[in-house]
Amino acid sequence: MKQRVAFVVQRCGLEVNGGAEAHCLKVSERMSQYWSTEILTTCAFDYLTWQNYYPPGIVEIAGVKIRRFRVAKQRNLKTFNILSDKLFSRLREASIEEQEAWMYAQGPYSPELITYVKKHKHEYDAFIFFTYLYATTYLTLPIVQDKAFLAPLAHDEWPIYMSMWDSLFAKPRGFIFNTLEERNFLKLRFPKANLKGPVAGIAVEPPAVYSAESFRQRYNIHEPFLLYIGRIDPSKGCEELFRHYMESRLQQDFGSRKLVLLGKPMMPIPQHPDIVSLGFVDEQTKWDALAACDLLVMPSPYESLSMVLLEAWTVGKPVLVNGKCEVLVGQCRRAQGGLWYTNRDEFQVALEKMDEPVRKQLGVQGKAFVKANYVWSKIESEYLSLLRSC
Repeated sequence: MKQRVAFVVQRCGLEVNGGAEAHCLKVSERMSQYWSTEILTTCAFDYLTWQNYYPPGIVEIAGVKIRRFRVAKQRNLKTFNILSDKLFSRLREASIEEQEAWMYAQGPYSPELITYVKKHKHEYDAFIFFTYLYATTYLTLPIVQDKAFLAPLAHDEWPIYMSMWDSLFAKPRGFIFNTLEERNFLKLRFPKANLKGPVAGIAVEPPAVYSAESFRQRYNIHEPFLLYIGRIDPSKGCEELFRHYMESRLQQDFGSRKLVLLGKPMMPIPQHPDIVSLGFVDEQTKWDALAACDLLVMPSPYESLSMVLLEAWTVGKPVLVNGKCEVLVGQCRRAQGGLWYTNRDEFQVALEKMDEPVRKQLGVQGKAFVKANYVWSKIESEYLSLLRSC
């Protein structure tokens, strides 16, 4: 009989545009070959408010059972941001009670999910939690800590320094890390925790066919362009990206090279003739855009693993990343597939250095790196190793 494994994540759905959520769904789908998998999540779709969007109950996606529970209270973003600012300013002195009040405000808080896990925990052989940061993990993992595994998806951001995590990170039976940088960072942050577990990541699955020409024709973009894929948000470095792009001498040095954005805008996009925002697009369009671009730019200062870097390398495209993010720089170093910048001048110089021969070589090296390291057979083996001792 297959072992029964529950994956726990803050939201889940084909429409959900989130790296952790997509990661969880894909791993659950792949591991259903070996385990009886199920995802426990909330009815939320919008990560800003956690408003109930999906109906509660069970649905099936890609052969995986998704069991959704109602969120008890929507998040008031203005109130939450004020609370975050107050906590950040006195992080060292804040009590556990204050920190946990922040966690309840952070959400998503679903008493129904917690109650379900309490009542049915004996029916599951293991629980795998995706991301440390949300209430779905903080409030539920301790209930099943003897059979809990955590994929923290952590990086160097201010909430990780709250002392309440010291207790949480001591509880799981094991961990799954996305990158070496994530694991090394967490070992420094939690020196007393037993952070045992593999670096697994996720595999990349391009469509059978993708077409640069199809993308160019559809959107009438025939000039060379830089591509950004993801949520268009200041927290993802987009504000800085726009500033670097507009302040640099791209028009003089690189002809009519545009900046094309794929993703949901969460901030105003500058009115600029060469910044083209196409909004949220389907998977096929994303891959067509990757095939068409000169290079991918990833400005986020906080990442635990960048899926879109792996996708760009899969189609042989180089990347330009924020040098303040150790994970992104580490990925580029190991793959030899891209360059990085920490200010506008470095952004400009990197683009100048990445002429066609350099871009081609970086793309070839990145593609070889993904092929050697991010394959499902290797990742599935790492996940199977977690439960062998259960």
